[in-house]
Amino acid sequence: MGQTNWLSELGRFFLVLLLQVLLLNHIRLFGYINPYFYIYFIILYPLTGNRTLLILLSFLLGFGVDLFSDTGGVHAAAAVFIGWARPLFLKFSFGVSYQYNTIKVPSAPLQQQLIYVVSIVFTHHLLLFSLEAFASRHWALILSNTLSSSLFTSVLIMGAFYLFSTKNK
Repeated sequence: MGQTNWLSELGRFFLVLLLQVLLLNHIRLFGYINPYFYIYFIILYPLTGNRTLLILLSFLLGFGVDLFSDTGGVHAAAAVFIGWARPLFLKFSFGVSYQYNTIKVPSAPLQQQLIYVVSIVFTHHLLLFSLEAFASRHWALILSNTLSSSLFTSVLIMGAFYLFSTKNK
């Protein structure tokens, strides 16, 4: 990663962290739906970037959200997992294009974007709410929170793709 890319990634890291803890953590749509937009950073991390650095940054991002949310590490655990599993989501969503690093997620076909974003967001939220509840007897609440928050977060992330994509300008 060149210096310009490194600086833009660092800027994106702090921007999504601040956006999450200062604004989005205070949104409770219908009393319980909360967007977790901070995973936008993990979703858009460069394909050619250092994977170990991504996992470390995923931990720091989740830990930062945990510090401001008083959630005891559930965000850090969920963020590290999707940072680690991101290549699987990319391969599932983009196939051969991912293996040859020929894709740019925000400018990929809409169907592939949706598969990638929804699968990674759903997995993150399912793990997050499962760790938060920490009991299988709350499966209905876990599933309800996962589905509703995943939908809200996915819409925000897809909106950000559209808003910041270079192909739309």
